[in-house]
Amino acid sequence: MKITFITVGKTEDAYLKDGIDKYVKRLKHYTKLELIDLTELKNTKALTEEQQKAKEAELILKKVNATDHLILLDEAGQEFTSVQFANYLNKRAVSSSANLVFVVGGPYGFDGSVYQRANDKLSLSRMTFSHQMVRLFFVEQLYRAYTIIKGEPYHHQ
Repeated sequence: MKITFITVGKTEDAYLKDGIDKYVKRLKHYTKLELIDLTELKNTKALTEEQQKAKEAELILKKVNATDHLILLDEAGQEFTSVQFANYLNKRAVSSSANLVFVVGGPYGFDGSVYQRANDKLSLSRMTFSHQMVRLFFVEQLYRAYTIIKGEPYHHQ
């Protein structure tokens, strides 16, 4: 199973980049992971929030294939414990999902077209985090899930 992680914009803070790189390297032992940073929209002051979400949706949906299982990281999504998330990933792998695509949207969330295409929505927390921090939190949780699946000692319960 391949995992694709799509984000709008780039991670700029060095300490976050370092953390993301650390977990991406660790994940190579467990899964094929592709990170896609979509270019942040320019000159958005002339656009309404809805127009901005629609333009971001075009960029996101161009990267998603018809057979991909699309999961939105969304504040209204389902919340999991780390063990539940590991079970979710494991079930997706067993059900022959060839490619799981996780997406972090832009500053205003997702356009309706992205919600319509999505297979699932997942919330990392009820709290709001910066988009840059979400990237680090997600790859760490992905790594944690794989160590849980493999029965390795990273996660303590």
